[in-house]
Amino acid sequence: MSERKFEGRMSDTDALMWTVEKDPLLRSTITAVALLDQAPDRERVLDKIERGIRMIPRLRQRVVAPPLGVAPPEWVYDHNFDLAYHLRFVKAAGDGSMRDLLDMAAPIAMQGFDRARPLWEFTVIEGLADGRAAMIQKVHHAVTDGVGGIELALMLLDAERDPAPDTTPMPALEPAEKPSPMKLLRDGVQHEVRRQLGIARRTVASVPGAVGDAPQAARGTAETIQSLARMLAPANTPLSPIMTDRSLSVRFDVLSVPLGETKAAANRVGGRLNDAFVAGVAGGLARYHQRHGQPVEALRMSMPISIRTADSETLGGNQFVPARFAVPMNIDDPAARMSAIRELVATQKAEPALALTMPIAGVLNRMPTTLVTQLFGGMLKGVDFVTSNVPGAPFEVFLAGAKVEANFALGPLAGAAINITLLSYLDELQIGVNSDPAAVPDPDVLMECLAEGFEEVRKA
Repeated sequence: MSERKFEGRMSDTDALMWTVEKDPLLRSTITAVALLDQAPDRERVLDKIERGIRMIPRLRQRVVAPPLGVAPPEWVYDHNFDLAYHLRFVKAAGDGSMRDLLDMAAPIAMQGFDRARPLWEFTVIEGLADGRAAMIQKVHHAVTDGVGGIELALMLLDAERDPAPDTTPMPALEPAEKPSPMKLLRDGVQHEVRRQLGIARRTVASVPGAVGDAPQAARGTAETIQSLARMLAPANTPLSPIMTDRSLSVRFDVLSVPLGETKAAANRVGGRLNDAFVAGVAGGLARYHQRHGQPVEALRMSMPISIRTADSETLGGNQFVPARFAVPMNIDDPAARMSAIRELVATQKAEPALALTMPIAGVLNRMPTTLVTQLFGGMLKGVDFVTSNVPGAPFEVFLAGAKVEANFALGPLAGAAINITLLSYLDELQIGVNSDPAAVPDPDVLMECLAEGFEEVRKA
């Protein structure tokens, strides 16, 4: 595999996520909670991170926007970088239970990033029950998507508890920058000129094929326009009659499900793990609404469709396209539910407009911030729930001498009532549930319903 690289400028989709945070309900903070069997060695943690900030540019880069918004923001090395701000060691609260840990993680996630600094914070929690510890990892979604986040994390972890010490010299730091507004403007204009020339060349190259089959091209254009209308359709109102309110608060909960049994259930209906995962979520949410005496026919789900390939040269950034669609809540048979979801997801992946996500984001980024925030909010605040499926390590990993026993990803709400993210690790599916207390005032009931939903899927 060729050497991995980090782009020097945000993509249009990254920039869009960055821009719409003018509305704090649309913040896109990714949080992960890694449970460790013991406290990691502080000196080794510091050494790992010191090496990491040299190997992974994003850990020492901040975001700087060019004047007049002529191009997406740049990533530049922070001349005021302070590792002590980004890496912290604290004692556990309360009895050091899992509930105490999650309640410590939630306010960390709720606090917005300091935009003058690199967009990450790691907090090591010591003194949990039974001698355990944890690391709370907080990263802005503009830095990476879930799959890229796993790749970044693995660069900071070990495959054994006590590997041989890394005796290679500490790599040199890249020089920090403080670019002038004129340089930012000049670089931004040059970037846009190069990009527009590239678009023009690709357009010219595609003309002969389009002319050769004009009727087919016309049909394709019509289908794409219809697909765009579906993708950009506003959805201001949730389909749920009960999960309607929104706030700036979050509640974290976690659930573990056997990987083998869940995957086997999906295989029995010719599906994939993601079909079983979404079917379990749908079954749980259907139960939750029934418990409240408000059964629903369907709920609106948002799901990222990864376009990251195994041979991708770019590490970090986001390589996914978003899909929003209604998921049926009235299919009682879990096998039939998995099959229906498989067909729904396949239909979404075939939407012609998905290929235009980046150009659409580019157009939106040229619009006034207030307008694009309102437009994006209209697309997201009517989402009932978000699901995301991230493949994790199939082998044990260690952080500075401490074994990672579990790792739960807690994705951003970004206007939805609930985000449910699956992260596989070893032989388990570790599911992080981020809910808005204004929409879900009884999270214990929600978690009971989700557990029942996954149980019935495994038995299908």
